[in-house]
Amino acid sequence: MSYERDFTVRPEPYQKQQEGRAHRRGTIDRNFRRLGFLLTLATLGILGILLLNLAMNGLARIDWQFMSSFPSRRAGEAGILSAWVGTLLLMLVTASAAIPFGVAAGIYLEEYASKNRWTDFVEINIANLAGVPSILYGLMALGLFVYQFRFGQSLLAGGLALGCLVLPIVIVATRESLRTIPSSIREAAFALGATKWQAVWHHLLPYSTGGIATGVILAMSRAIGESAPLITIGALTFIAFLPPAPLISHAPFVSGEWLFSPFTALPIQMFNWVSRPGEEFQSNAAAAGLILMVITLSMNAAAILLRRRAQRNITW
Repeated sequence: MSYERDFTVRPEPYQKQQEGRAHRRGTIDRNFRRLGFLLTLATLGILGILLLNLAMNGLARIDWQFMSSFPSRRAGEAGILSAWVGTLLLMLVTASAAIPFGVAAGIYLEEYASKNRWTDFVEINIANLAGVPSILYGLMALGLFVYQFRFGQSLLAGGLALGCLVLPIVIVATRESLRTIPSSIREAAFALGATKWQAVWHHLLPYSTGGIATGVILAMSRAIGESAPLITIGALTFIAFLPPAPLISHAPFVSGEWLFSPFTALPIQMFNWVSRPGEEFQSNAAAAGLILMVITLSMNAAAILLRRRAQRNITW
């Protein structure tokens, strides 16, 4: 009697099921990729239409007279001098308030704070604060900075309001940048006898500078377009003078008087012109919006280029 064994490999039902699942997953992946591409095109198309509309309505209005003139009741003579100067000074106060405290808080939470319920509570609230509507920061600034601290309707109050608005963004960006650094960098610094601060200052911060700077620029690009907090604290919609100069010709050569000066900003000036009847005022608003859009897109492009350059120069 002879025994013969069949060694023929036949596809099993399980293998067919796996092949079917792999095919479905591939189909879903391709469809999702196409959907993402179409949504990206739609988003860019909407942005392009917006820029085109602003350019058609306001590009002809942009000239040196428009940039160097104060607002006026006559639309043809009105300009944005006080608005863009106020915007620059606002960003100076905002950056001075948000960057040091945001970076310091991010470093402490990521490198020094012990992991417990209290730090978890703080981290959750920081993440939630990044999504709080800006009008709430305006109400907080109105009660705290304008009335409690008696800063009034000044550049200092407006800058601190915007600084509180973007502070969570800077903290999160700092922490995320520090997390991307391999733990071996820290361990190597400690092995050579470095203290915690020496490791942070000489190793972690230089490697994370690109990511932190990117987060700061994106935070400033959000703050520069905010109007709700400024309207809430009482920013002027019509102002025909500039704040005092920060630099003076006599000792101590630096003046803080400008911090308590009334102000306006580009979003506020746009709001004022949009609310007025007449096509000429609408053209002024479109021109100011186009300038603000170009500034915002330039800041975002600078953040992308800075991040790519920092990643290119980093070798672990």
